[in-house]
Formats: sequence, structure tokens, C-alpha cells
Amino acid sequence: MISLKRKPDFFLEHFLLIAENIKDAAALFRENIESLTDTETYAERIKELEDRGDEYTHAVFKALNQTFVTPLEREDIMELTVKLDNVLDGIEACTDLIDIYGIRETDPYMQLFTRIVESCTEEILAAVRLLAQKKLAAIHRHTFRINDLEKEADQLYRESLQVLFTEQHDLKRIIQMKEIYEKMESILDCCEDVANVLEGIIMRS
Repeated sequence: MISLKRKPDFFLEHFLLIAENIKDAAALFRENIESLTDTETYAERIKELEDRGDEYTHAVFKALNQTFVTPLEREDIMELTVKLDNVLDGIEACTDLIDIYGIRETDPYMQLFTRIVESCTEEILAAVRLLAQKKLAAIHRHTFRINDLEKEADQLYRESLQVLFTEQHDLKRIIQMKEIYEKMESILDCCEDVANVLEGIIMRS
């Protein structure tokens, strides 16, 4: 017989597991871009974290279907889970792309993007910890910081393309790097989506 009630912090605990896993992936992502010496190994390690993230995500959705009382609105739990998963999916997709394209030479823009991504995931983890502690008002400073970092990424994206189109003359390289920059910038958009969901939760509390 399926139980209709679980301990009320199950979802908050899993949000923490998901956020910690994302932060670990972002750290590996930055390490990979700093050296680009063994992109295949990094891709495999990040894929392992992505698989773990999928397990956490599936556990949340399964519990949501079996739980009558939840600590947050059901729609908020679903949306936050999806948006968090999108961040990790973006990191994995970009890592795979770099490995597939055989990129073996880093540049300052790639490194800056990954540092911003890592900073955003640290802010996400801090915000989720506060969510788990039900200190909702304190979450604002982290969501604001994520928004600021996303704006930095937007500017970095424009600058990276301008330099790419001005200084690079190899069409194949231009196409590859443009797509990589786009993927990196999209990860920051996913982080901002997480911040927006958290802001919605705060407003409805």
C-alpha cells in the first residue's frame, strides 16, 4: 500500500542534494576549462554527476506523486526541480560539446564564463540551504546576486562574440566557439530561472 505521507522535509533535503551536486559539477566544469587537457575524462565525470542529479530529480517526482502534505506548493516543487535540473543539463551539454569538437585550447572568455557559472551555483546552494531552514527573506540577497551574475554573463557573451568575429578567421573555429559561448551563456540563463522560481516561492509564502 502506498503511503500518502512522508516526512515533510524530504523535498527540502533533496533540493539540497541537487544543489550540492550542481555545485560539484560546476567546479569540475571550471577545472576542465582551465586546462582542457583531458576533456573526455571530465565529460565522463560530469555525466556521472548528471546521472546522480537525474536520480534525485526522479526521487522528488516520485515522492510528489505519493505525498499528500508537502512543505511547498506542489507546482513550486515541480518547477524548482526542473529548473535546477536544467542547470546541470546545461553544464553537461557544454562539456560534451567541447569534447566532441576537440577543443584543446582555452581562452579568457571560456574561463570567465565557467567562473561565473560556479559562482552562480554557489549562490543557488546558499539559497536552497536557506529554503531548507525556512529563512525565506534571507534568500533575496542570493537571488539578486544570481541576477547580477547573469547580467555579467550577457555582457561577456556580447564581448566574446565581438572578439571572435574580429580576430578569428577560421570559419569552422568561429562556428564552434560561437556555439560554445552560447551554451555557456545559456547555463547562466538557467541559473536565473532558478532565482526567479525562488523569488516566486518567497512572494507566495
